[in-house]
Amino acid sequence: MTTMDDRPPSPRALINELEGHLLIEATKVEGRAEAARFTHSLAWLTDTQRAEAEERFTDTYLSLSRRSWERTAARGRELRAEYEARYRALRRRLCSVFLLGAAFALVTVVSVSRR
Repeated sequence: MTTMDDRPPSPRALINELEGHLLIEATKVEGRAEAARFTHSLAWLTDTQRAEAEERFTDTYLSLSRRSWERTAARGRELRAEYEARYRALRRRLCSVFLLGAAFALVTVVSVSRR
Protein backbone atom coordinates (compact mmCIF):
# COMPACT_ATOMS: atom_id res chain seq x y z
CA MET A 1 0.00 0.00 0.00
CA THR A 2 1.56 3.30 -1.12
CA THR A 3 0.21 6.76 -1.61
CA MET A 4 0.10 8.48 -4.98
CA ASP A 5 3.47 10.14 -4.34
CA ASP A 6 5.08 6.74 -3.63
CA ARG A 7 5.71 7.46 0.02
CA PRO A 8 5.08 4.54 2.33
CA PRO A 9 1.98 4.85 4.50
CA SER A 10 2.37 6.17 8.02
CA PRO A 11 2.50 3.68 10.89
CA ARG A 12 -0.84 5.04 12.14
CA ALA A 13 -2.47 4.34 8.75
CA LEU A 14 -1.12 0.79 8.79
CA ILE A 15 -2.39 0.24 12.32
CA ASN A 16 -5.82 1.62 11.37
CA GLU A 17 -5.98 -0.71 8.37
CA LEU A 18 -4.93 -3.69 10.47
CA GLU A 19 -7.54 -2.83 13.11
CA GLY A 20 -10.18 -2.63 10.38
CA HIS A 21 -9.29 -6.08 9.07
CA LEU A 22 -9.30 -7.53 12.58
CA LEU A 23 -12.69 -5.95 13.31
CA ILE A 24 -14.16 -7.41 10.11
CA GLU A 25 -12.77 -10.86 10.86
CA ALA A 26 -14.09 -10.76 14.43
CA THR A 27 -17.50 -9.74 13.11
CA LYS A 28 -17.45 -12.61 10.61
CA VAL A 29 -16.69 -15.03 13.44
CA GLU A 30 -19.56 -13.55 15.50
CA GLY A 31 -21.87 -13.81 12.49
CA ARG A 32 -20.97 -17.44 11.90
CA ALA A 33 -21.55 -18.27 15.57
CA GLU A 34 -24.94 -16.53 15.55
CA ALA A 35 -25.85 -18.26 12.28
CA ALA A 36 -24.97 -21.66 13.73
CA ARG A 37 -27.00 -20.91 16.85
CA PHE A 38 -29.96 -19.83 14.71
CA THR A 39 -29.89 -22.80 12.34
CA HIS A 40 -29.38 -25.25 15.20
CA SER A 41 -32.97 -24.58 16.26
CA LEU A 42 -34.20 -25.48 12.75
CA ALA A 43 -33.75 -29.25 12.96
CA TRP A 44 -35.71 -29.88 9.75
CA LEU A 45 -33.02 -28.25 7.54
CA THR A 46 -30.79 -30.48 5.47
CA ASP A 47 -27.02 -29.97 5.76
CA THR A 48 -26.98 -28.10 2.45
CA GLN A 49 -29.89 -25.87 3.50
CA ARG A 50 -28.26 -25.26 6.87
CA ALA A 51 -24.96 -24.26 5.22
CA GLU A 52 -26.76 -21.91 2.82
CA ALA A 53 -28.83 -20.36 5.62
CA GLU A 54 -25.71 -19.88 7.74
CA GLU A 55 -23.87 -18.26 4.83
CA ARG A 56 -26.74 -15.84 4.14
CA PHE A 57 -27.15 -15.09 7.84
CA THR A 58 -23.41 -14.36 8.14
CA ASP A 59 -23.45 -12.09 5.07
CA THR A 60 -26.46 -10.19 6.42
CA TYR A 61 -24.86 -9.91 9.86
CA LEU A 62 -21.68 -8.45 8.34
CA SER A 63 -23.66 -6.08 6.13
CA LEU A 64 -25.72 -4.81 9.08
CA SER A 65 -22.58 -4.36 11.15
CA ARG A 66 -20.87 -2.43 8.35
CA ARG A 67 -23.87 -0.08 8.00
CA SER A 68 -23.87 0.46 11.74
CA TRP A 69 -20.15 1.31 11.68
CA GLU A 70 -20.69 3.71 8.78
CA ARG A 71 -23.51 5.50 10.64
CA THR A 72 -21.36 5.70 13.76
CA ALA A 73 -18.40 7.08 11.79
CA ALA A 74 -20.62 9.64 10.03
CA ARG A 75 -22.06 10.78 13.35
CA GLY A 76 -18.55 11.02 14.77
CA ARG A 77 -17.54 13.28 11.87
CA GLU A 78 -20.64 15.44 12.44
CA LEU A 79 -19.88 15.78 16.14
CA ARG A 80 -16.25 16.58 15.44
CA ALA A 81 -17.25 19.36 13.03
CA GLU A 82 -19.72 20.76 15.58
CA TYR A 83 -17.17 20.72 18.40
CA GLU A 84 -14.47 22.24 16.21
CA ALA A 85 -16.82 25.07 15.20
CA ARG A 86 -17.73 25.68 18.84
CA TYR A 87 -14.05 25.61 19.85
CA ARG A 88 -13.18 28.19 17.16
CA ALA A 89 -16.03 30.45 18.33
CA LEU A 90 -14.93 30.18 21.96
CA ARG A 91 -11.32 30.86 21.00
CA ARG A 92 -12.38 33.98 19.06
CA ARG A 93 -14.36 35.18 22.08
CA LEU A 94 -11.45 34.57 24.41
CA CYS A 95 -9.07 36.44 22.11
CA SER A 96 -11.53 39.33 21.88
CA VAL A 97 -11.90 39.53 25.65
CA PHE A 98 -8.13 39.36 26.08
CA LEU A 99 -7.57 42.15 23.53
CA LEU A 100 -10.27 44.32 25.09
CA GLY A 101 -8.78 43.72 28.54
CA ALA A 102 -5.29 44.56 27.29
CA ALA A 103 -6.58 47.73 25.60
CA PHE A 104 -8.43 48.73 28.78
CA ALA A 105 -5.30 48.11 30.86
CA LEU A 106 -3.19 50.16 28.42
CA VAL A 107 -5.68 53.04 28.47
CA THR A 108 -5.73 52.90 32.28
CA VAL A 109 -1.92 52.92 32.52
CA VAL A 110 -1.62 55.81 30.04
CA SER A 111 -4.31 57.85 31.80
CA VAL A 112 -2.76 57.26 35.23
CA SER A 113 0.76 58.13 34.04
CA ARG A 114 -0.44 61.46 32.54
CA ARG A 115 -1.73 62.72 35.89
